[in-house]
Amino acid sequence: VDKWYNEGKKHVIFLQDTNALVINSVLPTLGVSIAKSFHMNSICIPRLAGEAAGAIARLEHKTDPEKSLVINVEYNQLDPLLSSQGDCKGDVADPTTGYSPYPGNANNIVIEMGAYAKTLRGEDQGVVIEFVNPKYKDETRTEFKKPTRLECMMQDIPKLFQKEMGSEANIGFTMFDRWFTFSPAKNSLEAGVEDVGKGGTAPGTMSSAESDKYIQNQRKLKFAGVDINVTEEKDLVPIAGIPVTPGPRVILCPGFAITQQEVVEKIEGGKITDRSTLVLEGEDLKVKNLDLDGALVIRTGHDCDVTVDGLVVRNTGYDLSEVPEGADVPEEVAIRGYTMNKSEAMEITITEPGKYHIGADGEVKKLE
Repeated sequence: VDKWYNEGKKHVIFLQDTNALVINSVLPTLGVSIAKSFHMNSICIPRLAGEAAGAIARLEHKTDPEKSLVINVEYNQLDPLLSSQGDCKGDVADPTTGYSPYPGNANNIVIEMGAYAKTLRGEDQGVVIEFVNPKYKDETRTEFKKPTRLECMMQDIPKLFQKEMGSEANIGFTMFDRWFTFSPAKNSLEAGVEDVGKGGTAPGTMSSAESDKYIQNQRKLKFAGVDINVTEEKDLVPIAGIPVTPGPRVILCPGFAITQQEVVEKIEGGKITDRSTLVLEGEDLKVKNLDLDGALVIRTGHDCDVTVDGLVVRNTGYDLSEVPEGADVPEEVAIRGYTMNKSEAMEITITEPGKYHIGADGEVKKLE
């Protein structure tokens, strides 16, 4: 931290949990942190009442207002806390919004470097109090679902900020739509199927996280003017017991585009069918008027200025195949419950620096 501080770095960003969607919200959250002079800023999403996700709340001290604190409250502590305070209804939804009144904590944090360095040099040297969140098999609470562990949670650091900085500690949060920033892959396939069976809509499995990534990119392409269907909840289809998008499956690699501005500058027009698969990678890749019915993968290297204009793709494409129960498959397949059958695709890879054009027939022409 001292090295970063001396180099003039102003903020440090902590990315926790296997949540690929969060990369979209890092830059806007950093902007809010700077604009609001937050010492700590948590990325948040609308939280479902009773969801296994912490919530951001302001805890008011009964006698000393300067000890009041904005902080994460873990979900196993939230309901008991709310059941003993205010209307004593517990962790219930706001009837107006259908969500909890308390923002859901996505466990991704932007911290101001000066406050962080000061806290690490303080009395506790950045060490927060240990925490236990046991997972029980059933309501009898006599047997654990999985081994219980001690945790030290990064989101508890506001306690140390307050200790070192008093009432000057400026703690905040930035709220985003769930589709934009939150779909963790943290549960086993079996746990996800169990959650869906109970009526849950956020199973948190590898397959649901992948599906949400595809849907997020559908939205991005739609925003850029592509004729593409965006999967709604009613459109999801069960694969190995988990509702997922039937397609199109779209991957926009970070090197291709992250921000809204990048997406609209690099994508123009075109149409993509529901059964299609699209992968785009390359910092200087632009795609105009793509007509895709099948699978297309384009990867370009550094200093490769590539314009795709009017490309027409027709092939068998990719499809998902559910893994039979008890099948001997690699772990990365087993945790999804399906495998990707890559029957046919157009694949274009350009690594030699230069300027290129790709037209309707897919022929790569080097211009410079």
